[in-house]
Amino acid sequence: MANIAKIFASRTQSMLQAAARQPQVATRFSRSASTASNWEFIKTDITGEKKNVAVITLNRPKALNALCNGLMKEISIALKQFGKDKNIAAIVLTGSEKAFAAGADIKEMLPNTYSQCIQGNFLNDWVEVARTQKPIIAAVNGYALGGGCELAMMCDIIYAGDKAKFGQPEIALGTIPGAGGTQRLTRVVGKSKAMEMCLTGNMISAQEAEKLGLASKVVPADQLLAEAIKLAEKIGTHSSLIVQLCKESVNTAYETTLQEGLKFERRTFHATFSTADRKEGMTAFAEKRPANFTNE
Repeated sequence: MANIAKIFASRTQSMLQAAARQPQVATRFSRSASTASNWEFIKTDITGEKKNVAVITLNRPKALNALCNGLMKEISIALKQFGKDKNIAAIVLTGSEKAFAAGADIKEMLPNTYSQCIQGNFLNDWVEVARTQKPIIAAVNGYALGGGCELAMMCDIIYAGDKAKFGQPEIALGTIPGAGGTQRLTRVVGKSKAMEMCLTGNMISAQEAEKLGLASKVVPADQLLAEAIKLAEKIGTHSSLIVQLCKESVNTAYETTLQEGLKFERRTFHATFSTADRKEGMTAFAEKRPANFTNE
């Protein structure tokens, strides 16, 4: 397993130069024109057969997609826009083949003081990812370290390229994870593995991430984005209303006791009987025909 020096070697000038020289890998799907042309740190596209999948691509290649404040604000704005768009069923968040995100922007963070962090509500722009009601799929290639790993864990599903690396190396910088690394990671991989990763800064491979339940699927790097979009399209065949209720119910499992969670699930299940889509879904099943959901 790589040590912490190797993790941060990814930030060296030689690696940055290599990343800048590396050609973009062609994807196996047809993207539409960008939904916004004024982004500085991200790209946004709408794709899929029904044009109901939004793709947000982190776009700081020379910095291995280090998560600066501007980038996170743009992600937040884009998520709010897609959240309000009734034509969007699911969202894919991705980076480059070299790096999903190699961490927070340390140079930008360096001058911060404790009082500035508290009074400025530092990292507040990061919470929109976890708050978004529509499903978000993280398509992770390359490095997902520190804030990059935390950003992926804020998403609902993680698909990983076969060469992806996950880690929480903040300990080597004299600090700790600040956006979920000690909390979400522990809930997913367990206390022992989370302690090992957070206290050593060691990375884990995509294959180990899948084994631990951190990633749900590992695919060849050049197929990752296409597979994530295919998953988003599958989700998009269902009622957007019911998908959002189901997402909320699954997330509640992390926030409450088993008995309270079961009660929440049952009440949400009961609530679906007030929707037109529940009636349509069951009627279509009984009549042996495809359902025609209206998200009502």
